[in-house]
Amino acid sequence: MNVTPPSSKVNDQYRAEPPKNLREVPKYLKKVVGDTSERMFYIVKLVWEANRGIMFIMAFMTLFNGVMPVIGSIIGKEILNDLAKAYQNELTSFHIIAVLLIAQFVYLLLKDLITRIYSTVLRISGEIVANHIKIKLMVKSKEVDLSSYDSPEYYTKLENATREAARRPIESLTATFSIISTIISIVSYIVIILAVGILPALLIIAVSIPSTVINFYFRRKNHAYLSRKSNERRQLAYYSELITNKDLVKEMRTLDLTDTFIEKYKTVFGVYFKGLRKLMVLECVWNLGAGILSTAVNCVLFVLIAQGVFNGQYEVGNYALYTGALNAIAGGIGSLITTTASIYESTLFINNMISFMKEEPKIVPIIDPPRKVERGVGHTIVFEHVSFRYPGAERDVLRDISFTVSPNESVVLVGLNGAGKTTLIKLLMRLYDPTEGVILLDGHDIREYDVRALYDMFGIVFQDYGKYAVTVGENIAFGEVAKGIVREDIEKAALYSNADSFIEQFPKKYDTPLMRYFEDSGTELSGGQWQKIAIARAFYADSDILILDEPTASLDAIAEQEIFTQFETLRQGKSSIFVSHRLSSATTANKIVVLNNGTIEEIGTHAELMKAEGEYFKLFSTQAKRYQTPAEETQY
Repeated sequence: MNVTPPSSKVNDQYRAEPPKNLREVPKYLKKVVGDTSERMFYIVKLVWEANRGIMFIMAFMTLFNGVMPVIGSIIGKEILNDLAKAYQNELTSFHIIAVLLIAQFVYLLLKDLITRIYSTVLRISGEIVANHIKIKLMVKSKEVDLSSYDSPEYYTKLENATREAARRPIESLTATFSIISTIISIVSYIVIILAVGILPALLIIAVSIPSTVINFYFRRKNHAYLSRKSNERRQLAYYSELITNKDLVKEMRTLDLTDTFIEKYKTVFGVYFKGLRKLMVLECVWNLGAGILSTAVNCVLFVLIAQGVFNGQYEVGNYALYTGALNAIAGGIGSLITTTASIYESTLFINNMISFMKEEPKIVPIIDPPRKVERGVGHTIVFEHVSFRYPGAERDVLRDISFTVSPNESVVLVGLNGAGKTTLIKLLMRLYDPTEGVILLDGHDIREYDVRALYDMFGIVFQDYGKYAVTVGENIAFGEVAKGIVREDIEKAALYSNADSFIEQFPKKYDTPLMRYFEDSGTELSGGQWQKIAIARAFYADSDILILDEPTASLDAIAEQEIFTQFETLRQGKSSIFVSHRLSSATTANKIVVLNNGTIEEIGTHAELMKAEGEYFKLFSTQAKRYQTPAEETQY
């Protein structure tokens, strides 16, 4: 069963202002009840989707918890009345009292056993539902555009969703069924207290109104505050993670940064906690006042019932029953208030998940059905007047980019840091869409193709390649997940990337776990070794186009030359695009594209660009001087 988020605007109800006058109250309450009910229906569908058995168990416990307290009160009343009769010598046999005591024992045992079992079931259910929701959030994150990760608003949605949504559904549902149980108990006790009169029940209900208003008001205020402070919570998590991050611990220690970030953490927490503490104290003060009022009314009613027993209107056991009923009604109404307020708050928080789940991807095919990617052939890629600006940025990163990558052509992107090389690759792979212009693949707009199929045609090594805490073999096989783990191909890819030389030294070779996140036997690799693993991923993939973004940045000159020798062999029959600051690797390329401040400065072969003595000539000459004697420099 697919769970579709409600169509109403996300989080709109807690942003709505409270009613300004009495005439607006009905409309406001209608909106709150309607929105809360809509969210509760969404929660019910989530839990049903996770495990249907949970709903049936909760339904049974609703009836059980509603009826059992009343049964216990009636048994207790009968025992007290019979003991009073025995004390007055009106009851000569202990048999009836014994039967009632056995009934009370069975009642207490049954209640205790079922309550304990239900508590365990709830804990298990909570884990099941939380796991189900976390998987839904992870699956959804797979669909979200890369551009969303550039937005603080996206991280706010994600933080809010992961922080609360995993536990709120089961809490809300438990609370909802608890309300039904409480209502059953309250109605039953009201029927009992009618023997005294309707006035006591009405008084108890009346004094609960202030508590109701207080609880709902502060639930809304609490939710609004936590939603506003999402940024502060992310800062707290960030500073805490920095201090415990295994990759940063060396720099933290040597630069003595730990205390700096601890102080930043304390500062942010102080701001965050100040407002939260104020809300808690105010709620406590108001609830104390409401509690004093409720207790005073209860005392008056208890005195009246005791007077009735004293005057012979009621039996001794009835005092316990009636006062117990009043306590139960008061407690039940209090429970209804807090539980309903809790449900209201939980449904507000579930909006965080709804908001995240409603995030719509924009990187989708623009035609239906999408165009299929033809594999195993040469491809022509054309950039036509492409410009791009990151979401929320004020300037273009790329401006009016036009060039062609022909089938089986080797293209090198050259330029200083920030020139736009990596961004251009992201556009080619359709991780982003151009702000202006179009990218053509084999004569068709790249946006017409199936996105997953488009990704599969590329074998790529990014600058910030992934380091995964799994085995060596799995790390390499991640180059093409659909292919699975083919040991022969994994070893071949490692050979091509020259990673085999250090892998073979490991006791478990390709089964060696990497990183020490989970296993003491995990192996930590150097930056250069990790880069060779990442390059092996690209070689493992059965791709039509190879894209290498600074693939040899962490390698020494000899290792780099070995990689490019292998690369020249493996790229036969494929197009290849790579970014490199080491311009010696560009000398054999079919085409060099020189980028400068987001525009194309020049295009040509190494010989053509050196002859033109433009930007590429300056870059190459400057780099070449590092390896020349003063006498050799004169040729440039």
